[in-house]
Amino acid sequence: MEDSEGNPKKQLISELHHFAADGNKARLTALLDHSPSLINEAAMNGWTALMYATRNGHFEIVQVLLEKGCDRSRTNTSNQTALDIARFWGYKNIANLLANVEDGLEPFFLTCQVKEHEHYFCRTFLDRKSEKRVDSKWLSMKQKEPTTIYIIFSNLNPLVTSDDGEHSFQYPKVKLCKFRYKDIKRYLEQTETITTIFLGVEFHGLSVKDSNVGKEDEDGLVTWFALSIDSTAADRFLQEHQGCYFLHPPMPAMLQLSENEAGVIAQARPVLAWDNRYQFCPTCGSATKLEDGGYRKSCLKKDCPSHKGIHNTCFPRVDPVVIMQVIHPEGSHCLLGRKKTFPPGMFTCLAGFVEPGETIENAVRREVEEESGVKVGQVRYVSCQPWPMPSSLMIGCIAAAVSTEIKVDNIEIEDARWFSREQVIEILNKKNQNIFVPPHQAIAHQLIKHWVGMNANL
Repeated sequence: MEDSEGNPKKQLISELHHFAADGNKARLTALLDHSPSLINEAAMNGWTALMYATRNGHFEIVQVLLEKGCDRSRTNTSNQTALDIARFWGYKNIANLLANVEDGLEPFFLTCQVKEHEHYFCRTFLDRKSEKRVDSKWLSMKQKEPTTIYIIFSNLNPLVTSDDGEHSFQYPKVKLCKFRYKDIKRYLEQTETITTIFLGVEFHGLSVKDSNVGKEDEDGLVTWFALSIDSTAADRFLQEHQGCYFLHPPMPAMLQLSENEAGVIAQARPVLAWDNRYQFCPTCGSATKLEDGGYRKSCLKKDCPSHKGIHNTCFPRVDPVVIMQVIHPEGSHCLLGRKKTFPPGMFTCLAGFVEPGETIENAVRREVEEESGVKVGQVRYVSCQPWPMPSSLMIGCIAAAVSTEIKVDNIEIEDARWFSREQVIEILNKKNQNIFVPPHQAIAHQLIKHWVGMNANL
């Protein structure tokens, strides 16, 4: 471990690595409780606390580090993960733990037990209280509470402000502008030009507090609404609230929100998009009215067939999309592709919409073969991610290829290649100047890291 004298942070990192290497659970836990951000910090050789604990066979330390959220896909300067180290030194119990595999099972890219992963856009601190959507009296009362929080949209773009001047991916870190009833009262009265969506409630104290917050309302719940206003009202709103602006284009700027606020956007934006794009009854073409807190549309024509039975035209839509990390039959390479519209050098996992009457597995097989010519056999679900562009649900899978010849369709995909594990690690570590993958907020990035993390470099 490198000399850390004179640098307090380096000293703490050195201590963390020392405790991990020695198996000192009490001191390691105490240090991480005090400084949790150190958990993935690396030494000059790229080794993390997880790697040091693994090297010396400290199973309980590895458990603690994993429970505290360390990144098992990190690599050192020799392109080794902690899993590589565990397998090299013969610590089977630790290798199985790192690969999410139960005792006695042989780790492989399709047999791994996968823990639920919280992706960007997935976090939520709001209870949607769906049972309250039909209670118009309760909703009306909550709209006027002094503690109620409103977030504003125009043309599906949320109103934000820059966050402390920080920048990432050439975009400033941003945070949602939050308003109270007194701030938007006159806009709520313009019922012809605004849309209000009930988002849910949170217990007071979990939200970002400010000096304008009044007393808790009598049931102890802070209510959130999304308010969509037209362009004229939006211009007036910007004049009244200096420093705020509507986030555009939504991508990749929207990836600069906090995890909590991204989860709110993932709920609000698809519902507003559905309301915006389905102005008339899809069944008969008549006018509709928004009900149930914004989550149902009712046709104003009394004899419309949509009034009988359950119809997906009456509720906000969610579009299922499969996104897959396709693995070479030998397990040592993965398939990544790029569209013509991508920035130069960007490659990612293949993806496509699920068609009616199709399973997730069959959608994966069809999309991969259509786009790349590669045939897929077994498919395993990994995790999913809401993607509010405008209303997709990205269903992440690992897929085992049974053929290797690539023949792109030149319609959706202009290029697809097999990338070795070493190449992918270089890309993730930004050592390859010509090729990059989507940022860590995208499920594609996490699927790629997932494969690297469970595929040992032996």
